[in-house]
Amino acid sequence: MIGFLRGRIVKKQPPGLLLDVNGVGYELEASMNTFYQLPDAGEEAELLTHLSVREDSHTLYGFGGEDERNLFRALIKVNGIGAKMALAILSGINAAEFGQCIETGDDTRLQRLPGVGKKTAQRLIVEMRDRLDGWGVALPPDKAGAGTGSRAADPVNEAVSAMISLGYRPQEASRLVHAVSAEGLDSEALIRAALKAALT
Repeated sequence: MIGFLRGRIVKKQPPGLLLDVNGVGYELEASMNTFYQLPDAGEEAELLTHLSVREDSHTLYGFGGEDERNLFRALIKVNGIGAKMALAILSGINAAEFGQCIETGDDTRLQRLPGVGKKTAQRLIVEMRDRLDGWGVALPPDKAGAGTGSRAADPVNEAVSAMISLGYRPQEASRLVHAVSAEGLDSEALIRAALKAALT
């Protein structure tokens, strides 16, 4: 099992990440909460990891903190919640906020997350109540304004693609991104603004 990776960021394209560890390129997927914490491409980063093994794929997930990885591992044990949905949930809410939603039974907030309907939100509350031990410490503060090192040719299209990858329907993803698009914003800033708008 790979517990963590430390290396140079080669490419950042949410939710995908390429990390050069001593000449070996590791492809990872990470939540937007983790992306906000990462330095620019070309700089060194350390990520905790979780390896998901399926018959048709091996996927490595990266996390900026132990709380987020613990929550991811708890989420994928919930009936009907796969790794992709767990990552989408983590992109819209951090571990401390999620724990508060579970403790207070706030299914309305959970339903604002991509791919989470009323039944799924209620199932999360019921099944996760006994799994809250171990988190409650907030993730490190977001590193606002962290760039990608090299800007995409079209940040808006890249942001829309990332939102779709996180579970939003294409039309909804396009609407959310275009509603917050502003000249000069990179794709990460657009995604952050679109996710914030989706949850308000």
